Amino acid sequence: MEEAVADCVAALGTVAGRDWKKVRAGRLEWNCREAAEHIADDLIAYAGRLAGRSTAGRLPFTLSLDEDTDNAGVLKTVEATGALLAAAVRTTPRAVRAFHPYPFRHANREGFAAMGVAEVLLHTHDIAEGMGIAYEPPTELASFVLTRIFPRVKPGPTPWRTLLWATGRGELPGREPVTAWRWSNNPVLRSERLTLEGVTPATAADLSLAGDGGHEWVGGAAADGTREGAGIMVKQYEEGVFHPEWGMYVLVRRDDDRAVGAMGFHGVPDGDGRVEIGYDLVVGARGHGYATEALRALSRWALEQDGVRTVAAVVEQENVPSQKVVTRAGFTEVSRQEGQISYELRG
Repeated sequence: MEEAVADCVAALGTVAGRDWKKVRAGRLEWNCREAAEHIADDLIAYAGRLAGRSTAGRLPFTLSLDEDTDNAGVLKTVEATGALLAAAVRTTPRAVRAFHPYPFRHANREGFAAMGVAEVLLHTHDIAEGMGIAYEPPTELASFVLTRIFPRVKPGPTPWRTLLWATGRGELPGREPVTAWRWSNNPVLRSERLTLEGVTPATAADLSLAGDGGHEWVGGAAADGTREGAGIMVKQYEEGVFHPEWGMYVLVRRDDDRAVGAMGFHGVPDGDGRVEIGYDLVVGARGHGYATEALRALSRWALEQDGVRTVAAVVEQENVPSQKVVTRAGFTEVSRQEGQISYELRG
């Protein structure tokens, strides 16, 4: 957040002496001054929601600048509001989520950071384009935004060009122009004791490379099956077929915010309304009913989605504990072949 704001102020500071009110900000309907004020307004709004733990909706305030504020003053305000959002991100516990309308009506601290960085990068680009100056932020900032809140966007030649295309501000070879867009924070579901946190492309990449994915794991590390599943998600993202709702969820105990395993879908529902689910718990978390609890919650959610008729699970015939999990969750055995048992739960 701080790096994005510093880069913005450095770029726009070179033209602060010009009249921003008379120049349209890129492809926006706003002029450059309005776009700059919008950056500051969004940053303070995000900081307020996150720091205030707002869950019901937007907070009832907006940013209002003094009438005699010049462009340099606007940039000072962007610096200040950016610092406030950065502080809110640093001091907010990992598990806290605050209101954001799309698409799941909440976001965590990383989501708010990504949205804040996106606002800064994109509207700095708009203003720079209007003022006729060059601007390109550091690659890692654009990548941070894409891998947190643009999970369905297939990576392109560079993160910055891809982000501009994804937000209707540029073109990419072989891709249709974008005329409408929205970012997407990760989905979250809740069961009695667990929070099922949807995995972002960034989290998947870290888990697949032996990282912790931003979680403290029971036993110190994610299970091998979780890492394998994360690797599959990374490939889906790279191929542009990643769907966050139908991906993997990390299972987090609410009483201590520690991850006990992962559960997720092998892909989107097929043409018959069938979706397959898989799961994995770390050794130290087994035997407490977590897998059964999470499976019930995730299967119930899936069957509530339009067009979904069946949730399927395939278990190795030798894996008796896992067979007990699916049967306790309400699944029925439908077939056995080649050492595997297929189960289904129908809506």
